[in-house]
Amino acid sequence: MYFGLTAMKKKSVAVVIVSNGPGELTTWVNPVVDELNEINKSLCDDDKHDFTLRLVLVPCPNATGKEFLVANSWNKFELITKSKSFWKLLIRPHSFANWPKNGVVVFLGGDQFWSILLAKRLGYLNITYAEWVARWPKWSNEIAAMNVKVKELIPKRYKYKCKVIGDLMADIKLNSEISLRNQEKHYVALLPGSKKAKLSVGIPFFLEVADHIAKENQNINFIIPIAPTTDKSEYLFFQSNKNPIAKCYSSKIKTIKNFKDSHFDYVIETSKNTKIYLIKKHPCYEILKECDLAITTVGANTAELSAISLPMLVVLPTQHLNMMNAWDGIFGVIGRIAFINRFLTFIIKNFYFKKKKFFAWPNIKAKRIIVPERIGNISPIEIAREVLFLLKNIDQLKNIRDNLHKERGDKGAAKKLASMIVNSIKKL
Repeated sequence: MYFGLTAMKKKSVAVVIVSNGPGELTTWVNPVVDELNEINKSLCDDDKHDFTLRLVLVPCPNATGKEFLVANSWNKFELITKSKSFWKLLIRPHSFANWPKNGVVVFLGGDQFWSILLAKRLGYLNITYAEWVARWPKWSNEIAAMNVKVKELIPKRYKYKCKVIGDLMADIKLNSEISLRNQEKHYVALLPGSKKAKLSVGIPFFLEVADHIAKENQNINFIIPIAPTTDKSEYLFFQSNKNPIAKCYSSKIKTIKNFKDSHFDYVIETSKNTKIYLIKKHPCYEILKECDLAITTVGANTAELSAISLPMLVVLPTQHLNMMNAWDGIFGVIGRIAFINRFLTFIIKNFYFKKKKFFAWPNIKAKRIIVPERIGNISPIEIAREVLFLLKNIDQLKNIRDNLHKERGDKGAAKKLASMIVNSIKKL
């Protein structure tokens, strides 16, 4: 159930990373851990720190449930605890491992309160990486802020705890040797989501978008980066009649075949003969960077696309909100009750969507429209037409790309945060 529990050795200091979803694990946790190990490796033997790396996954409504498998595959942690075990960990931490007297808890995803709580329970220092706001500055020992705006929101008496380090997303490393582009073909990325609730809508909707685009322009290649928490069998399931939403769309998957290529793993052929190439590698920023445009659902993926300055069209069809019985979690349970389903649909459509100004991460951050958002009762053909319009207007795509680049935080954040962790270890 837990990785490395029996093989662990009792060490002098514990560095405990608190995180939640696959996006945070890939773009925040992984680079910080790598930088931390690099810094320690570069020190002379007498100065090296003896620490154990541990990962605590915390409860989160946006998590997929497969984060443990993703993190475990990296072989970088001596202990990983699953989110469902968080409360047990708080109550009886020694049932999981021997905990050194000294340590540092680092928040890198989820709810900041969980890391504060865990640090207090273990008697460790706490470092919070604040992307938008530092919610518990009184209880944090140090705050690593993405930008000056975050620091400005901290009460004056706690500002001394805060250091602006930049944007962890900006440290995404790209392999410049990969190149897909040519003068004849455009590449469009499709990101239908990774969770059941999004895939149930995203897969049939995006398949039809691709078919409409291909009908008008044969010089466009479509790619889908498969999220690490999904597989090709789910694509087949959600386009079939087993998914009630799929009945609203005519596009279907005719075949999914293995594809022997240096970049792609499978190829989908739709019932209308449109080909869509699938990539298992995660992350695959090098390939996404080569695309002209991405069509994506809302969520953390908009932050990752923003980090590589990839223009995107963000779509959220709201006409299927009444299909809550296909949703995950509590909404899926109560959505089976007819009158509650109708009530929730009314509330979401008439209050939540009208009140919320922006849905895409770059727009939320900038407090203005940088990438186009299409939220509402939208059809695949409407999205296809807009995609074709954008691909013809190179200057507009360039403007989106430039604005995304401007809004991105400074690079070097992972190394700076790792240095903060090392300095905290020195104080122990």
